[in-house]
Amino acid sequence: VDESEEILSGIWNPNQCSPTVDKDLTSTSLKCSRYLKQHLGFHSNESPFKCSICRKSFTQKRYLEQHLRFHSNEKPFNCTVCSKSFSHKSSLNAHLRFHRNEKPFKCSVCNKSFAHKGGLNVHLRLHSNEKLFKCAVCSKSFTQKSTLIGHLRLHNNEKLFKCAVCSKSFTHKSGLNVHLHSHSNEKPFKCAICSKSFTQKCSVIVHLRFHSNEKPFKCAVCSKSFTQKGSLNVHLRLHSNEKPIKSTEKPFKCTVCSKSFTQKGSLNVHLRLHSNEKPFKCAVCSKSYTLKASLNAHLHLHSNEKPFKCTVCSKSFTQKSNFKTHLRLHSNEKPLFQCTVCSKSFTQKGKLIAHLCLHSNERPFNCSVCSKSFAQKYNLKTHLRVHANVKPFKCTVYSK
Repeated sequence: VDESEEILSGIWNPNQCSPTVDKDLTSTSLKCSRYLKQHLGFHSNESPFKCSICRKSFTQKRYLEQHLRFHSNEKPFNCTVCSKSFSHKSSLNAHLRFHRNEKPFKCSVCNKSFAHKGGLNVHLRLHSNEKLFKCAVCSKSFTQKSTLIGHLRLHNNEKLFKCAVCSKSFTHKSGLNVHLHSHSNEKPFKCAICSKSFTQKCSVIVHLRFHSNEKPFKCAVCSKSFTQKGSLNVHLRLHSNEKPIKSTEKPFKCTVCSKSFTQKGSLNVHLRLHSNEKPFKCAVCSKSYTLKASLNAHLHLHSNEKPFKCTVCSKSFTQKSNFKTHLRLHSNEKPLFQCTVCSKSFTQKGKLIAHLCLHSNERPFNCSVCSKSFAQKYNLKTHLRVHANVKPFKCTVYSK
């Protein structure tokens, strides 16, 4: 408790003087003239102690002395457990609660406890849906000032946190911490059901919902539920007829085909298509892939693992994309991807793209042996068997 608060509340009791409460001076009377003078400063709004560096003013000299530690970076109060230092004793006392796992501030709504009163105050805004901190650029509101500050970095394209290994920068420290796991290949968060490991705790929480079939994010319009909040937000655009939010700025441009990207990472992945670089190799059959996600999907073929199971007919799939396509058969959902030329519809975007090549007479898949071109990658693969003299389809009647 702050000393000034203790004096006014009647808790603080030094030997030479003690506070009493009566009806004079706004119901507060102090017997000690020194503390009376300090107390009167609160009523008069007088701040005679000024910082020579930033010109900030204070009612008491000791507050100015405490403030000066921020400029000098002086931290005289050391934690005996972890040696962390603090500018104020109150900050040290609050820090010690983490070591003792002491959480004296309890939420009256959900009984969640906090080590700091400030943490409880911020938490209560979630229940009241109070968002005090508003972005001046896009008017988005936040419950915490720190979240607003982090959000503003997106508008300024400010990335303060830099990786010492690959120099990649991030707007948030948490993003850098997660990224560092990719260099160490460290995945400290493990699923207790299937032993799959993750770099982030939030990822394992989301993953567990697939096992439990838990969908906590429900649409208020049609009652459809989702495992992730991001999926719900995308779904809500269907009701509002709102187009997906896309950044108009794409500063990362491919020097080969001039295609632009919002993120450098997306450009790097795209460049592998031109260079035919496939850094992700299967340890079983040595097949390589451009994307790690493609390798993970491929590994299911070797293990015969089909983690995506249909709750309607119990059919299982190795890949999530095939599972989603299958679900449309049960829901009678109309094909999502329609050709603007002939109105033919497709359940998958890839099939629509391949179909559009027929209209444009575009043949992007070239044979490296005879230079023959094809509209679809599948047709090129079939053609390559002619050069390799591969005949995979054998007659069951005649061995020839």
